[in-house]
Amino acid sequence: GELETELRDLLAVLPNLPAADAPDGADENSNVAVAARAFGKPPGITAPKQHFEIGEALGQMDFERAAKVSGARFVYLKAELAKLERAIAAFMLDTHTEKFGYTEVSPPVLAKSAALFGTGQLPKFQEDLFRTAGEDPFWLVPTAEVPLTNYVADEILNEAELPLRFTAFTPCFRAEAGAAGKDTRGMIRLHQFNKVELVSITTPDQSGAEHERMTDAAQEILKRLDLAHRVVTLCTGDMGFSARKTYDIEVWLPGQNAFREISSCSNCGDFQARRMTTRYRNAEGKVKGPVHTLNGPGLAVGRTLVAIL
Repeated sequence: GELETELRDLLAVLPNLPAADAPDGADENSNVAVAARAFGKPPGITAPKQHFEIGEALGQMDFERAAKVSGARFVYLKAELAKLERAIAAFMLDTHTEKFGYTEVSPPVLAKSAALFGTGQLPKFQEDLFRTAGEDPFWLVPTAEVPLTNYVADEILNEAELPLRFTAFTPCFRAEAGAAGKDTRGMIRLHQFNKVELVSITTPDQSGAEHERMTDAAQEILKRLDLAHRVVTLCTGDMGFSARKTYDIEVWLPGQNAFREISSCSNCGDFQARRMTTRYRNAEGKVKGPVHTLNGPGLAVGRTLVAIL
């Protein structure tokens, strides 16, 4: 009723409590590098080209025609680059299912408002989402985190079946609100992009170890591709709205002479579970508190293609 609506509105503006080991700080300048997770060295390439220079020279990456059809921040991939994108996604899914035991899922990519409230995109990030017309719209998912995590919404799970681990390859849609002037060339920041997502549902005492394991899984892709990267722990001021601890994985892009984010693995604690009213019961049948949820790209397919190029 009205009270429930008021409580859900209150939840929408309450911040998640960061874990004690999330470094304190106001912005990215206070993030902390995780030295033990660094991998490889940036290759010494003389006068490296940007990925879009390579793709356009091949005639297999077309932003001009994509703009004609859809506008800015879209791309056509053709021939070998289209095949490479598909192969990268299959490689990621095979690795996560065969090595790390994730269950592959093909989920819906249109979701109701309640689902995006559950994972924290609504109402705070409404301007960065695409939606259909009407009073009760569908939202185009900005990440498969939305349908994968909400798979267990409004449920009481058995402790013995936890952790649940899901992975999915989907298109993702983001309005990129506030990104004017940022990454206007190339595939780094598109309105539509493909991503392999990882989601875990755990008990509270499992989530810390699961966070490390999920980060291992995301890093494994870059290690097998021999792509230099580093990992940083985000400070409290740089973490996402729903997260209590986050590792950002940043891959080296020679054309930009910089490390750029390719995955952000987050332990959301019980924040999303409380919104979704997802709990668990122990072996004796006693209903316990909310589960913990975790998510992270494993990986962003387009940015992986960029790094390879």
